[in-house]
Amino acid sequence: MMVDADTPEGSHARSGASRERARAHLRQADPVVARLIDERPDFDPRAWLGGLPPMDLFGALVFQIVGQQLSVQATRRILERIQARCDGHLPSPAELLSLAPEDLRAAGLSRRKVATLRDLAGHFADGRLHERRRLARLSDAEVEARLTEISGIGPWTVHGALIIAFDRQDVVLPGDLALRKAMQAAYGLDHVPTPEEVRTIAERWRPYRTLATSYLFASAFDAVGSADLDAS
Repeated sequence: MMVDADTPEGSHARSGASRERARAHLRQADPVVARLIDERPDFDPRAWLGGLPPMDLFGALVFQIVGQQLSVQATRRILERIQARCDGHLPSPAELLSLAPEDLRAAGLSRRKVATLRDLAGHFADGRLHERRRLARLSDAEVEARLTEISGIGPWTVHGALIIAFDRQDVVLPGDLALRKAMQAAYGLDHVPTPEEVRTIAERWRPYRTLATSYLFASAFDAVGSADLDAS
C-alpha cells in the first residue's frame, strides 16, 4: 500500500527512513557511537519531548533560557509555574510581556533570565524576529547569528532550540557539560573533554551530529538512571 507523503503516516515514514540512513552512517563513522546505537535498538531521539509541553521556536527558546545552568527536572518545575500563570500553556511573546517581572521571578527565574526572556519576547512581538516559517528557512548559522544578538542567548541556547523546534539534523552542543561527561565515559577519556575536543570528535558524525549527540545523552541517562543531568 502506498503512503501519502503529506499525511502524518507519510511524515513518520520519511523520518524513520532518514534516521535509518543516519544510523547507518554513524555506525560506519564512529565505532563508539555504533556501540551506543546497537545497545539501544528501539531508541527514539525525540521521545523525551513527550514529557514537555508543545513548543514552537519561541517556546523552545523559553525552555532553553529557563534551563541554563539547571537540571531538566528543575527546568520543568519552573516551566510548570509559568504555565500556571498562562492557563496551562507556555506563553506567547505577547503573553510573556504581559506577565509582571515579579511573577516570573516568583516562578524561580533569576533577574538575568527574566530580562533575557522579556527581550526575546519583544523581538518576536515587534517583528525584529520573524515568524517560525521564515526563520525555519535560514541555516543554523543564520538563526544563531540572529538570536545571539540578544543578551543572555548564546550558542547552547540556540542549538537546543534548533533541535526541539526545527528537528535540525546536524547540531552539536559542545559547551554542554552533560554531553562532555557522557563523551568522557563513552570514549574512556581521562578528562572531561573541552568544547573544542567535542567539536573535533563530532566532525566524524556529520551530517548527523544531532542523532549522535542524542545517543550520548541516552547513554548518560542510562548510567545514572535519570534524565536529571546538569546543563551548562
